[in-house]
Amino acid sequence: MSFDQIAALTILVGVVGVLVHGRVRSDVAALAAAALLLVLGVIRPVEVQGAFASPAVIALAGLFVIAYAIELSGLLGLLIRQATKLCARMGAAGLWTVMVMCGGASAFLNNTPIVVLAAPVIKDVAASLNLSPKKYLIPLSYITIMGGACTLIGTSTNLLVNDMARNSGQPVFSLFEITPVALVIAAFGGLYLYLLGGRLLGGEDAAAPAPQAQEQTGDGLLGDAALFAAADRPFDPRKAAIALAIFLAVVGAAGLGIAPIAAAAFAGAVALILLGVLSAEEAYAGLRPEVLLLIAGMVVVGLSIEVTGLASSGTELLIDVIRPWGPLAALIILYGVTLFATELLSNAAVAVLITPVAVALAESLGVDPRPFLVGVMMAASAAFATPFGYQTNVIVFQLGNYSYMDFVRVGVPLNLVTWIAAMIAIPIFFPF
Repeated sequence: MSFDQIAALTILVGVVGVLVHGRVRSDVAALAAAALLLVLGVIRPVEVQGAFASPAVIALAGLFVIAYAIELSGLLGLLIRQATKLCARMGAAGLWTVMVMCGGASAFLNNTPIVVLAAPVIKDVAASLNLSPKKYLIPLSYITIMGGACTLIGTSTNLLVNDMARNSGQPVFSLFEITPVALVIAAFGGLYLYLLGGRLLGGEDAAAPAPQAQEQTGDGLLGDAALFAAADRPFDPRKAAIALAIFLAVVGAAGLGIAPIAAAAFAGAVALILLGVLSAEEAYAGLRPEVLLLIAGMVVVGLSIEVTGLASSGTELLIDVIRPWGPLAALIILYGVTLFATELLSNAAVAVLITPVAVALAESLGVDPRPFLVGVMMAASAAFATPFGYQTNVIVFQLGNYSYMDFVRVGVPLNLVTWIAAMIAIPIFFPF
């Protein structure tokens, strides 16, 4: 192994260890790793510059500002309050209807404020109907996670995989290209949660709130719901209308191919400031730099694995074992590895580390890399088995007074159900 390969591998192992340990913020760990790679000469300054100015980072920054404008306008809070009335009329069916609506919204908006606003509603309405809130809060989190995977902009993971694939010379995904696969996975997962999830959680009353633990989550954020309590703002019709119109224009422009997602989101964010919906200070407050810097830092780490040849070397070790079984077996194994890793590491870390391997694996098998890239997108977002794998899990963990094993008991079977669903859907919509 060359010096660059040894250095890249050592730093990779170090940052993974830090992320698993959880005592250091994920964004700080990623930035420290990027800085060390730069100092050692493994990565060039121009490559670091490219990571911080990547389309994924620009798109996410713009989308965060647009979503923040929708929150501050009170539109999201208004929708949740209207959903409360629906729950009261329809009973348990209303609760599931609201959860599905939250999943749909998560395909376009950050699911953290959605869950922050919806979870207390679900809890209070369930209690008023003499139903156990414990049966509904974990499913709410899981449904919004699956909903977020339904579009390219629904989660930072999808944008990041898309960006890493572009760096590897692959064509980019369109906004709704992955939607059919994600909908099949969400349908299987939702059916499992509806039929079995509540039974596995039992019928104990979960009304007492848990201590507000400051746990590190998979997105490198603190899981304190109080951080997002300001999301429920008074409704401002003018600002809500403008913010919604700009959001729809961004989605339309990206979906129809009129402009790249990064360009459309950036233009939309600037338009919100020019139209007075947000002040510049509010726009900066909505940027969520901890997420953007985590992604940029992990992109640098991922580039080091690729440019030093570690990705191709690691893939070659897998090929001899996998080749006799064909591309489907390779996809199953890759999905499983990604699924396991995302329960331990941040989604961004998993996406960055596994995407180059997925491309190299597909190319070595002589098949289209896109099924493998979609598999990484879906699996990297499937953090169901632990309360700290995804921020929305932390929120409902605290609110519902769950135990760690509640997530294991419901999440592990959900991982298996969605894994099977993905292996059925991906080859259909993205043939090898």
